Amino acid sequence: MEHGMWNLARFVASRLIRSRRCFSSMIPRPCIIHKRGADILHDPWINKDTGFPLTERNRLGLRGLLPPRVISFEQQYARFIESYRSLEKNTQNESDTSAVALAKWRILNRLHDRNETLYFRVLIDNIKDFAPIIYTPTVGLVCQNYSGLFRRPRGMYFSAKDKGEMMSMIYNWPAQRVDMIVLTDGSRILGLGDLGVHGIGIPIGKLDMYVAAAGLNPQRILPVMLDVGTNNLKLIDDPLYLGLRQPRLEGEEYLSIIDEFIEAVLTRWPKAIIQFEDFQMKWAFETLKRYRRKFCMFNDDVQGTAGVALAGLLGTVRAQGRPLDHFPNQKIVVVGAGSAGLGVLSMAVGVVAKMTGKAETAAQNFFLLDKDGLITKERKNLDPAAVPFAKDPGQIGELRDGNSLLEVVKKVKPDVLLGLSGVGGVFDKEVLKAMRESGSSRPAIFAMSNPTMNAECTATEAFKYAGENIVFASGSPFEDVKLGKGKVGYVNQANNMYLFPGIGLGALVSGAHFITDGMLQAAAERLASYMTEEEIQKGILFPSVNSIRDITAEVGAAVVRAAVEEELAEGHLEVGPKDLANMSQEETVEYVRSHMWYPNYSPLVQQK
Repeated sequence: MEHGMWNLARFVASRLIRSRRCFSSMIPRPCIIHKRGADILHDPWINKDTGFPLTERNRLGLRGLLPPRVISFEQQYARFIESYRSLEKNTQNESDTSAVALAKWRILNRLHDRNETLYFRVLIDNIKDFAPIIYTPTVGLVCQNYSGLFRRPRGMYFSAKDKGEMMSMIYNWPAQRVDMIVLTDGSRILGLGDLGVHGIGIPIGKLDMYVAAAGLNPQRILPVMLDVGTNNLKLIDDPLYLGLRQPRLEGEEYLSIIDEFIEAVLTRWPKAIIQFEDFQMKWAFETLKRYRRKFCMFNDDVQGTAGVALAGLLGTVRAQGRPLDHFPNQKIVVVGAGSAGLGVLSMAVGVVAKMTGKAETAAQNFFLLDKDGLITKERKNLDPAAVPFAKDPGQIGELRDGNSLLEVVKKVKPDVLLGLSGVGGVFDKEVLKAMRESGSSRPAIFAMSNPTMNAECTATEAFKYAGENIVFASGSPFEDVKLGKGKVGYVNQANNMYLFPGIGLGALVSGAHFITDGMLQAAAERLASYMTEEEIQKGILFPSVNSIRDITAEVGAAVVRAAVEEELAEGHLEVGPKDLANMSQEETVEYVRSHMWYPNYSPLVQQK
């Protein structure tokens, strides 16, 4: 294929014509279905509710099964939004915020269960309002209450009782093609711990974000719960609990279940991308090491969180008025030695090594703490994953193993305090005041733990005690803070939603064999460079969620180009690796964007 936008347009048009399209981002094309009558109304993938035109009602056996008036897509949309705003108005003075959040989730979930096309249009067009409901932080509440909220199954459930049967079970899923799978074992749901089978809410929410942000076709996504038991005794004793009532499997017995599931998935859908989500730390690292060079997969808690945090750290350097090559000089204290904290450190140290060419000293300005304080090589029973970041006692002066966070901040005087501890309030008044005295031109406070109650501090506390000049980021949403003299303390939600949709989409449309550290770094660096200098100087590190599709296209393009450079891009459909290599940066962005699905009703044609 010759180089140029005309050729890009030609192969994009060719792809759209050849592909099976029950949904369309352009002119809706007919969708072939094999159902009739009430079965259509009960299938949320193709149901249009009262939107079926009379001609379709006649030929699909729907006449008499619906009220006679045809309501247009736009009218259905407006009616739902009016209903949602009415709920907001009626609950604005309600003191139980959890109950209000769950009520909002229910109204969206009912639409999701009934009409996916309308649901995703509502979600995409109102992403800033609805992302906190279908994703963090409300998804944490949903998982905690999942058995009581359960109305209809969504996704697939594989349990320890299914050993030996998974290869046949995978064919029970009705879609012939699956592009993206999000998998959890429920062992570490957000900062809430072991929630067992209730953890299915996380893959569902993540994949909703994949559709909204990356434009994945909702008929080609699959949320999966791998139920290997639970060590949460409260759940086991709960008469409504829907999962296995047994302790979690461990060791080789546990890994054999995951191995069997992976083999079944890749047998049916060999090019599916699998995102591992909310696995406890030991299994998060073990499965990443076990599978990352065998098929296209990544762990969002380890790698996605690391990428978003790295983007924020690079943005902080810009906010301090320094060039990016100053990043290796930043002193950074990381609180939390779980999968997320270690993932951030690993990626950040990799970037420093790349910038300086000195891998042996790349970790010297990073300080890692867990619940027992500063981690040094004197620590007994140190987790192997934390060993590369443990400090040598002879190289840290007055610091000692187990020093408290306050002691470390006072002595290190860091530029950045980054929390991924899952411990609410651990950045207390004294710690934040110590950050004010750190000597940095613009200290950064990253309170990144989810959900909101587990945030290391609130935005208000950070600006009050650490100073109005700080840069602040959090994992959960907080309101911007009003400061003196009309100034605003900007809150950056350092949420994985900025990165994982682009990583997944970029890997998909490049046909990447694997997802490498180089692709992840390219994604993070593109996110970091997305903001203008004016925005950065205001302390705004991340863009508005309203721009999520544009962000995803840019991030996805960075992943594609990195895959091409590493010679891991196989290509997608009729677009080969040479075609990808010949695209300019702008053409690559448009290529990625062209694969984004947008919800419209398509004409339905029955085929027996």
